[in-house]
Amino acid sequence: LPKIVTSSFCFCSVCFSLPWQCFRALCCKGPPPPRPEYDLVCIGLTGSGKTSLLSQLCSESPENIVSTTGFSIKAVPFQNAILNVKELGGADNIRKYWSRYYQGSQGVIFVLDSASSEDDLETARNELHSALQHPQLCTLPFLILANHQDKPAARSVQEV
Repeated sequence: LPKIVTSSFCFCSVCFSLPWQCFRALCCKGPPPPRPEYDLVCIGLTGSGKTSLLSQLCSESPENIVSTTGFSIKAVPFQNAILNVKELGGADNIRKYWSRYYQGSQGVIFVLDSASSEDDLETARNELHSALQHPQLCTLPFLILANHQDKPAARSVQEV
């Protein structure tokens, strides 16, 4: 009878992982690893620049941008992550519904028109404070973006 040769193989993740990583690095085969996705909400008054900001981040044409009525969702790709951003319209009649879209958010972008009137700045301040105190947002990271810094009437960071 012929002699049967047996060998043992280790299929644990440590032993298997390194050769697989080397194979992928050398051959560039297989799909790239998935990028983590984060859900953000983008809020601010009408005309603050939310749509323009997201269009710029998505490398879309700045022409034909119109104010968001209701909401829109954009996937903003970065090298190491994807941001799924829910942009909520900033009109008076829409702001009262913002909180319905907060659930599941992992961060907040608040866009402020730094060249707006004193009344609009006060309204934006009130909306920001309301969002900062909302139970679904109060523990999340906030980015407050003072937009329109290129305008002559723009306030400095200290003034904002």
